Amino acid sequence: MQALYVSTAAVALAEIGDKTQLLSLVLAAKYRRPLPICLGIAIATLLNHALAGALGAALAQWLSPDLLKWIVVASFLAMAVWTLIPDKLDEDEATSTRSRGVLLATVIAFFLAEMGDKTQIATVVLAAQYSPLWQVIAGTTLGMLLANVPVVWLGARFAQKLPMRAAHVAAALLFAALALWIALR
Repeated sequence: MQALYVSTAAVALAEIGDKTQLLSLVLAAKYRRPLPICLGIAIATLLNHALAGALGAALAQWLSPDLLKWIVVASFLAMAVWTLIPDKLDEDEATSTRSRGVLLATVIAFFLAEMGDKTQIATVVLAAQYSPLWQVIAGTTLGMLLANVPVVWLGARFAQKLPMRAAHVAAALLFAALALWIALR
């Protein structure tokens, strides 16, 4: 059970303030459908972290730490730009979107956002250090849910009171600052 506990705690702490937590807030504010969003987060995280755990050792051998660093920098810069692009979906469409569409949108967005993310890297490292693998994957998925589910439920509830343009600009600045910090390390 140590693998489960360590994995849960590591990812829950690493996720606080992470780009996927910001993505949770954006999805909650946009769709206002917390249940399919939470289910989408669980599915995407489980798939992503299963791949990370299973392929982690191979990826670590293929990519140099320097190359991985620049991939993360580019990812953060891309996220900074992406958060500034206005949505094409208006309020009426967002609230009437079917649960299946919200679920699929969440699975795709979360799966892609987790690629190269610190929690995905943490999953690779944890899978290399702890066994059984299923406990690591269950723990990292649980940690992700512990950090994101409250954001989704609160974000959906208070979405109309959130200044979304200001949140997007703040998120873009945060991603750009993280990219710069990683590049200069």
